[in-house]
Amino acid sequence: MAKKILILGAGGMLGADLVKAFSEEYDVVAWTHKDFDITDSFSFNKIKKLNPDIIINSAAYTAVDQAETERDKAFLINSEAIISLSRVADECDAVLVNFSTDYVFSGEKNGGYVETDPPSGALNVYGRSKSKGEENLKAKKHYLIRTSWLFGKNGKNFVRTMIDLAAKNQELKIVADQIGKPTYTADLAQAVFDLMKDMPEFGIYHLVNEDAVSWCDFAKEIFKIKGIDVKVTPVTSAEFVRPATRPKNSILDNTKRPKLRSHTEALKSYLKEI
Repeated sequence: MAKKILILGAGGMLGADLVKAFSEEYDVVAWTHKDFDITDSFSFNKIKKLNPDIIINSAAYTAVDQAETERDKAFLINSEAIISLSRVADECDAVLVNFSTDYVFSGEKNGGYVETDPPSGALNVYGRSKSKGEENLKAKKHYLIRTSWLFGKNGKNFVRTMIDLAAKNQELKIVADQIGKPTYTADLAQAVFDLMKDMPEFGIYHLVNEDAVSWCDFAKEIFKIKGIDVKVTPVTSAEFVRPATRPKNSILDNTKRPKLRSHTEALKSYLKEI
């Protein structure tokens, strides 16, 4: 009998790919925000009645700039709800999978962040809400997966934004002093599927596509692959002011699992499908 797996946030960019990755071999129950309100403590009784073997939570508050003025909402979804999720996972004796971000770090480290690096110095509300969520992940059987710079078929992301902007502008100014690992949600979902198959030691895992790049150079890759002719001008973070400060070094190193393919190869696959 197939294991029952509950995917929360199933309508989101990552959630949709998780549903696709798990559907053939698992009994998947996919809940969007319309099916399950992660901010409503009474909703968690639905999970207890379902009694899943695995709970994958891809529901999250991800509006990084907006979080600066919606602190309470960001913390409610990204950290406080994890307390209730952990409790109900233990009541169901289920494995709980939760996602976190490169933004839990200050970005001041030389070299990539590894799984044993403790979160510290998050520069924005979003990062602090996810860091607190990591603290609140207390389920006895849990996996914390940190990832970064997601792009996928379902929803807005940097890749789509660049293509849209290039259609309207002859020149784009793009930040060149923030470095990280862009990650394709389809590849991430497959890596989570493999993790659930193997069921290694519970704890923290970094799952990202490989090869670090700046936002500016990533944009250049997008335009080159798509054959888009647009002038790209590198700028600093100080020149491109946004409500939420971003870390300069967002590199996550995967030291515990098989490495994913390069972000460039993943980008090529993604661009063929949109």
